[in-house]
Amino acid sequence: MRDGLVTSLAESPDWRISVAEANGPDRHDSNAPVRALIVDSEPLIRELMSIALRHEGWKVATAGDGATALRSARQTAPDIVVLDVELPDMDGLEVMRALREQTRGLPVLFLSARASVEDRIAGLEHGCDDYVSKPFSLQEVVLRLRALSNRSAAGPEVGGRLRIGDLVLDERSLEVARAGRTVALSFTEFRLLRYLMRNSGRVVSKTDILQEVWGSQFARSTNLVELFISYLRKKVDAGHPPMIHTLRGAGYILKQPARVDSHS
Repeated sequence: MRDGLVTSLAESPDWRISVAEANGPDRHDSNAPVRALIVDSEPLIRELMSIALRHEGWKVATAGDGATALRSARQTAPDIVVLDVELPDMDGLEVMRALREQTRGLPVLFLSARASVEDRIAGLEHGCDDYVSKPFSLQEVVLRLRALSNRSAAGPEVGGRLRIGDLVLDERSLEVARAGRTVALSFTEFRLLRYLMRNSGRVVSKTDILQEVWGSQFARSTNLVELFISYLRKKVDAGHPPMIHTLRGAGYILKQPARVDSHS
């Protein structure tokens, strides 16, 4: 696998140029660079990812195991994390949960040698914001990180709370609660729910959701919407009257359940 990975990353000598052209301007209007934490047991991956992201003007810290990653995160406060699922000392999922206890809504991209559809779905279900299988294209990973970083930088617009029935979303604290109980969401799930709540009572198409939540580079990935809608339903609607509904051929709608509206 190591040889395949090296070939996959190194075969294109012009990747720096193509990535820079494809990414466009940096997400930051200020001079503050994006802070990335690369966590992988393979030194070669850490080195090549670091080179690519520093070329983008990012500040990069690296770690080869989970314990080092958590110490580094406390010191550097990363804006985004690339995380190997299989680390020598800790499970990648455990590391992600610990990182998000430090920083709510921290965007995480999983790297994994597990390439099956089931493995990708499992990673997304556990809360990562994106999932890339090894061996991978370095250009693709950088582009995906750029997209995640841009969404994170745009962040929730500071506007207080959204409330639909017993569902509450706080745009300042990135917290969500249903019937008074906290609902733990990934950054991408939070953005998706926020978009549905801002458009409550109105049908929104998969295309509109992709553009708003993932951006134009994912314009054809409508299965992403279906996948993340299913995650939201499991987290938001489980044990409650459903609020997220599918209108076949049209899109999705979030609306207050009739029985929650006790004043009608």
